[in-house]
Amino acid sequence: QVQLVESGGGLVRAGGSLRLSCTASGLTVNNYAMGWFRQAPGKEREFVATLKLNGANVLYADSVKGRFTISRDNAVNMVYLQMSSLKPEDTAVYYCAAAVLRPAIAFTTTLPYDYWGRGTQVTVSS
Repeated sequence: QVQLVESGGGLVRAGGSLRLSCTASGLTVNNYAMGWFRQAPGKEREFVATLKLNGANVLYADSVKGRFTISRDNAVNMVYLQMSSLKPEDTAVYYCAAAVLRPAIAFTTTLPYDYWGRGTQVTVSS
């Protein structure tokens, strides 16, 4: 059974850093497109970052580009989201997601994703 479990969320101050982890079981992250999404109160779930190959084929939302980095460790079957220069606007529940690789798909929306974690709360105070 596929399971994605996020960890690393918490309360941080603006300008600080935080690293989120996604532990996958039941699938090999190297064989899937992996993504991070977030959802703030009163807002729709939005794309944050996606990765298909370690060090390649990465995309970021404009709002986080230059501040967030998505990465994967195939040896331990985990995906990470390193967040720096955090802003109060980054406050949200962050979700890890996995999608079967398909051609000509950017994986920047929620629709292609097959599996989702339960989410981890990130709160950035000013």
